[in-house]
Amino acid sequence: MYLHLGQNTVIRQKNIVGIFDLDSITVTERGREYIKKAEQKGRVIYASMELPKSCVLWKEEKKERLYISQLSAATLQKRMTKPFL
Repeated sequence: MYLHLGQNTVIRQKNIVGIFDLDSITVTERGREYIKKAEQKGRVIYASMELPKSCVLWKEEKKERLYISQLSAATLQKRMTKPFL
């Protein structure tokens, strides 16, 4: 199954490590540092240029991406549990 993150960004659900609220992550220094390093390595993908609300950690073998989405973490989690119609 796939998860639509917004705009034209769709990723495989089986490769999702976690869905996180961006406000909660950026409160901690460790979270801010992780995002900064991911950006420096070119692993951050913005699903939209609107105000970001969540991030999705995606991993496949040796590839790792951090998707930034304008949708809330709760909305993305609901999309994962509902079948696509």
